[in-house]
Amino acid sequence: MLEVGKPFPAFSLPDQDARIHQLSDYAGKWLVVYFYPKDDTPGCTIQGKTMTAAKPAYDKEAIAIVGVSQDDVPSHKSFCEKFSFKIDLLADPKAELMKACGLNQGEWQGMKFWERTSFIVDPKGIVRKVFAKVNPNGHDKALLEAVKELQRHDLAATNPRRH
Repeated sequence: MLEVGKPFPAFSLPDQDARIHQLSDYAGKWLVVYFYPKDDTPGCTIQGKTMTAAKPAYDKEAIAIVGVSQDDVPSHKSFCEKFSFKIDLLADPKAELMKACGLNQGEWQGMKFWERTSFIVDPKGIVRKVFAKVNPNGHDKALLEAVKELQRHDLAATNPRRH
Protein backbone atom coordinates (compact mmCIF):
# COMPACT_ATOMS: atom_id res chain seq x y z
CA MET A 1 0.00 0.00 0.00
CA LEU A 2 1.22 3.47 -0.87
CA GLU A 3 2.44 5.12 2.34
CA VAL A 4 1.98 8.56 3.85
CA GLY A 5 4.80 10.87 2.77
CA LYS A 6 5.22 9.26 -0.66
CA PRO A 7 4.28 10.95 -3.94
CA PHE A 8 0.91 9.91 -5.32
CA PRO A 9 1.43 8.09 -8.64
CA ALA A 10 1.03 10.14 -11.80
CA PHE A 11 -2.07 9.14 -13.74
CA SER A 12 -3.95 9.96 -16.91
CA LEU A 13 -7.48 8.51 -16.78
CA PRO A 14 -10.80 9.34 -18.43
CA ASP A 15 -13.85 10.35 -16.44
CA GLN A 16 -17.49 9.47 -17.12
CA ASP A 17 -17.53 12.01 -19.97
CA ALA A 18 -14.24 10.67 -21.45
CA ARG A 19 -12.37 13.82 -20.33
CA ILE A 20 -8.81 12.98 -19.33
CA HIS A 21 -7.72 13.78 -15.78
CA GLN A 22 -4.07 13.86 -14.75
CA LEU A 23 -2.47 14.27 -11.35
CA SER A 24 -0.88 17.48 -12.63
CA ASP A 25 -4.41 18.94 -13.08
CA TYR A 26 -4.65 19.05 -9.28
CA ALA A 27 -1.28 20.65 -8.55
CA GLY A 28 -1.70 23.31 -5.88
CA LYS A 29 -4.97 21.78 -4.62
CA TRP A 30 -5.90 19.23 -2.00
CA LEU A 31 -7.21 16.06 -3.63
CA VAL A 32 -9.26 13.17 -2.31
CA VAL A 33 -8.98 10.02 -4.42
CA TYR A 34 -11.37 7.31 -3.37
CA PHE A 35 -11.21 3.85 -4.91
CA TYR A 36 -14.32 1.72 -4.92
CA PRO A 37 -15.04 -1.83 -6.11
CA LYS A 38 -17.84 -1.59 -8.71
CA ASP A 39 -20.35 0.79 -10.25
CA ASP A 40 -24.01 0.42 -9.30
CA THR A 41 -23.49 -1.83 -6.28
CA PRO A 42 -24.97 -0.98 -2.86
CA GLY A 43 -21.89 0.27 -0.99
CA CYS A 44 -20.51 2.08 -4.03
CA THR A 45 -23.85 3.78 -4.61
CA ILE A 46 -23.91 4.96 -0.99
CA GLN A 47 -20.40 6.32 -1.39
CA GLY A 48 -21.19 8.12 -4.65
CA LYS A 49 -24.35 9.64 -3.20
CA THR A 50 -22.66 10.84 0.00
CA MET A 51 -19.67 12.24 -1.90
CA THR A 52 -22.03 14.08 -4.24
CA ALA A 53 -23.98 15.46 -1.26
CA ALA A 54 -20.72 16.56 0.39
CA LYS A 55 -19.25 18.13 -2.76
CA PRO A 56 -20.35 21.72 -1.89
CA ALA A 57 -18.52 21.45 1.45
CA TYR A 58 -15.41 20.12 -0.33
CA ASP A 59 -15.66 22.88 -2.94
CA LYS A 60 -15.90 25.49 -0.16
CA GLU A 61 -12.57 24.23 1.21
CA ALA A 62 -11.02 24.01 -2.32
CA ILE A 63 -10.71 20.22 -2.13
CA ALA A 64 -11.10 18.18 -5.33
CA ILE A 65 -12.73 14.72 -5.19
CA VAL A 66 -12.43 11.88 -7.70
CA GLY A 67 -13.68 8.33 -7.49
CA VAL A 68 -11.82 5.53 -9.27
CA SER A 69 -12.80 1.99 -10.17
CA GLN A 70 -11.92 -0.59 -12.78
CA ASP A 71 -15.22 0.03 -14.57
CA ASP A 72 -15.06 1.63 -18.02
CA VAL A 73 -16.26 5.06 -19.18
CA PRO A 74 -19.75 3.92 -20.35
CA SER A 75 -20.34 2.18 -17.01
CA HIS A 76 -19.31 5.34 -15.11
CA LYS A 77 -21.53 7.46 -17.36
CA SER A 78 -24.54 5.25 -16.68
CA PHE A 79 -23.80 5.16 -12.93
CA CYS A 80 -23.48 8.96 -12.73
CA GLU A 81 -26.65 9.55 -14.73
CA LYS A 82 -28.69 7.00 -12.79
CA PHE A 83 -27.94 8.67 -9.44
CA SER A 84 -27.24 12.29 -10.58
CA PHE A 85 -23.68 12.23 -9.25
CA LYS A 86 -21.86 15.56 -9.38
CA ILE A 87 -18.40 14.09 -8.86
CA ASP A 88 -15.97 12.74 -11.42
CA LEU A 89 -15.49 9.00 -11.64
CA LEU A 90 -12.26 7.93 -13.32
CA ALA A 91 -12.02 4.72 -15.32
CA ASP A 92 -8.98 2.53 -14.61
CA PRO A 93 -9.93 -0.60 -16.63
CA LYS A 94 -6.39 -2.01 -16.58
CA ALA A 95 -6.11 -1.27 -12.83
CA GLU A 96 -2.84 0.58 -13.45
CA LEU A 97 -3.43 3.28 -10.83
CA MET A 98 -4.86 0.76 -8.37
CA LYS A 99 -1.74 -1.38 -8.71
CA ALA A 100 0.55 1.68 -8.47
CA CYS A 101 -1.20 2.61 -5.20
CA GLY A 102 -0.77 -0.93 -3.91
CA LEU A 103 -4.47 -1.53 -3.34
CA ASN A 104 -5.41 -4.91 -1.98
CA GLN A 105 -7.74 -7.25 -3.78
CA GLY A 106 -10.45 -9.02 -1.86
CA GLU A 107 -12.81 -11.78 -2.82
CA TRP A 108 -16.53 -12.13 -2.21
CA GLN A 109 -18.65 -15.01 -3.44
CA GLY A 110 -15.90 -16.06 -5.82
CA MET A 111 -15.54 -12.58 -7.38
CA LYS A 112 -12.34 -10.56 -6.99
CA PHE A 113 -12.59 -6.85 -6.24
CA TRP A 114 -10.32 -3.95 -5.32
CA GLU A 115 -10.75 -2.97 -1.68
CA ARG A 116 -12.38 0.36 -0.93
CA THR A 117 -9.46 2.69 -0.14
CA SER A 118 -9.09 6.50 -0.01
CA PHE A 119 -6.06 8.77 -0.22
CA ILE A 120 -5.68 12.40 0.75
CA VAL A 121 -3.11 14.08 -1.48
CA ASP A 122 -1.69 17.49 -0.61
CA PRO A 123 -1.14 20.38 -3.06
CA LYS A 124 2.41 19.12 -3.76
CA GLY A 125 1.15 15.65 -4.76
CA ILE A 126 2.23 13.91 -1.55
CA VAL A 127 0.04 11.33 0.19
CA ARG A 128 -0.91 12.72 3.58
CA LYS A 129 -3.44 10.15 4.79
CA VAL A 130 -4.63 6.70 3.76
CA PHE A 131 -7.94 5.07 4.65
CA ALA A 132 -8.02 1.31 4.00
CA LYS A 133 -11.02 -1.04 4.06
CA VAL A 134 -13.37 1.93 4.12
CA ASN A 135 -16.97 1.76 5.29
CA PRO A 136 -18.86 3.99 2.82
CA ASN A 137 -21.31 5.24 5.46
CA GLY A 138 -20.05 8.60 6.74
CA HIS A 139 -16.70 8.32 4.95
CA ASP A 140 -17.32 11.61 3.13
CA LYS A 141 -17.37 13.43 6.48
CA ALA A 142 -14.30 11.60 7.82
CA LEU A 143 -12.32 12.55 4.71
CA LEU A 144 -13.40 16.19 4.86
CA GLU A 145 -12.49 16.50 8.55
CA ALA A 146 -9.13 14.81 7.93
CA VAL A 147 -8.26 17.25 5.13
CA LYS A 148 -9.30 20.23 7.26
CA GLU A 149 -7.13 18.96 10.11
CA LEU A 150 -4.15 18.54 7.75
CA GLN A 151 -4.74 22.06 6.41
CA ARG A 152 -4.81 23.47 9.97
CA HIS A 153 -1.63 21.57 10.81
CA ASP A 154 0.13 22.90 7.69
CA LEU A 155 -1.03 26.45 8.39
CA ALA A 156 0.22 26.24 11.99
CA ALA A 157 3.57 24.86 10.81
CA THR A 158 4.06 27.68 8.29
CA ASN A 159 2.78 30.43 10.58
CA PRO A 160 4.10 29.70 14.10
CA ARG A 161 2.92 32.12 16.75
CA ARG A 162 5.55 34.44 18.13
CA HIS A 163 5.53 35.44 21.76
